[in-house]
Amino acid sequence: MARASPVDVSCAFHGCNKAARRDTPRVVRIAIIDTSTTRAAIISEGLRDAGLADLVVIDPAGPLVAQVEASAPEVVLINLENPSRDLLEDFFAMSRALARPIAMFVDQSDAQTTMAAVDAGVSAYVVDGLARQRIKPVLDLAIRRFQAFSRLQTELAEAKSALADRQTIDRAKAILMKRRGLDEPAAYALLRGHAMKSNRRIAEVAEAIVTSEALMGDLP
Repeated sequence: MARASPVDVSCAFHGCNKAARRDTPRVVRIAIIDTSTTRAAIISEGLRDAGLADLVVIDPAGPLVAQVEASAPEVVLINLENPSRDLLEDFFAMSRALARPIAMFVDQSDAQTTMAAVDAGVSAYVVDGLARQRIKPVLDLAIRRFQAFSRLQTELAEAKSALADRQTIDRAKAILMKRRGLDEPAAYALLRGHAMKSNRRIAEVAEAIVTSEALMGDLP
């Protein structure tokens, strides 16, 4: 039986369009972490059967974050049979440190541990063990969840930055209105004109005015 193409998982991560899928298929590197070398070999075989052959097996006894960073995978697959809380916390700490999709399989869990996994940024936390036929669908899910969460984080950061810029500009306008006796439209026009002349963002000019005012205060 022919092996499945690796393009589905790759495009889920990279956002390939249909033309790109036909013309430039990409291969996703997957890091595998398992406390059992036998299970790691079985997982690797299942991934290869699914057409995913760029695999790196990480030594769970070594420094996890350093090994994962060195291997530069695009997704991390973790399989733990009956992990202790200390072991899970080690993996959750790794998850928090890595900006990558992570799929974690465990044989058993409880509500508190599941919530800890979500808080740690694990993209897919699967209880009841790992079956070969579930690997690829779970990886797809982990990648899509990671993408969605990353987009939300980016949008939130952009919204916070825009709000901070607006507040700084408003403060700079108030300073100019007080110091120069200008109305609000004239103060904003002055800010914008200086930004254009100096090839800077209005928020940067406003920040300079606010900083200068904080330093100079009410000095004559």
